[in-house]
Amino acid sequence: MKRIYFIFVLILIVVIFSASSFYYWFKKELTPVSNSEEKVTFVVPKGTAASEIGSFLYNNRLIRNQLVFKIYVTLLNKTKSINAGEFELSPSMSVSEIVSVLGKGPKEFWVIIPEGLRKEEIVLRITESLPMNSEETIVFKEQFLDLAKTSEGYLFPDTYLFPKEATAKLVFERLRSTFDDKYESLVKKYADSKFTKGEIVTMASILERETKTTSEKPIVSGILWKRIENGWPLQVDASVQYAVANVSLKLQKQKDINWWPVLTLQDLDVDSPYNTYKYKGLPLAPICNPGLESLQAALDPQVSDYWFYIHSPDGTIHYAKTAEEHAANVRKYLNK
Repeated sequence: MKRIYFIFVLILIVVIFSASSFYYWFKKELTPVSNSEEKVTFVVPKGTAASEIGSFLYNNRLIRNQLVFKIYVTLLNKTKSINAGEFELSPSMSVSEIVSVLGKGPKEFWVIIPEGLRKEEIVLRITESLPMNSEETIVFKEQFLDLAKTSEGYLFPDTYLFPKEATAKLVFERLRSTFDDKYESLVKKYADSKFTKGEIVTMASILERETKTTSEKPIVSGILWKRIENGWPLQVDASVQYAVANVSLKLQKQKDINWWPVLTLQDLDVDSPYNTYKYKGLPLAPICNPGLESLQAALDPQVSDYWFYIHSPDGTIHYAKTAEEHAANVRKYLNK
């Protein structure tokens, strides 16, 4: 009995000693890496897991142990309170201080602008991503849309970091300059293009809304350029959607508008230079802001025997060489 008691006490002492050692080790790993107060800019991408953030912090010599960081934020249920964006940290900060900073508003915020949005949709994305009250939101939207009134198509869709106090002018200029850089880099590959910049961007904006996959963009581009060269109307729904939304914009508040409505037969009669069923050639200007793949497809169309295309409800594209084949595809895939 005494033997069993002795073993129990020995095990208890080992456990207490181990726990105590772990506690002091863990506590030490939470302390600052050094006394240096040098500021380090630290960026947390959207959707980054706690383990990845710990790895980034460790590699930047801001924490002693990335595993301890993960355990700490998990035990305190802080994993979801860490914000994405840009922060200023220093090696003199403890893990608790770093977590506190990451849990507050960052210096800069991520703004994701997808391909194919109108300028009105883009400014909504921006105001939803940056911290501003209702009055500031109204002013920002008005200023941005005034700056961008002739820049539809030239606001490059991308993921951006903007300071929380970013002005409409700063944001607009960043989107425009990014477009200019991307476009100039791309157009160098196709210096012999016979199309003007305006034509290319307008076609790219149509391709962005009319296509669903990267592979179909060059083929549809070839079809649409061929229609223009042969005096055919483009007859693209996306440009009519843009026209219909423009009419709605004049009649009601911006927030209530469906920017890309499902078209009716009546919509196809709208009198607008963007109605490519009524008027031949490209529409007056771009209808959205295209990405790099659509710009490339507009610059480098693929020659084919096709003149028509439709998408079935599952998103699959179906091409046709003749009006008869196209009518058959419409009956088969759209039940019309």
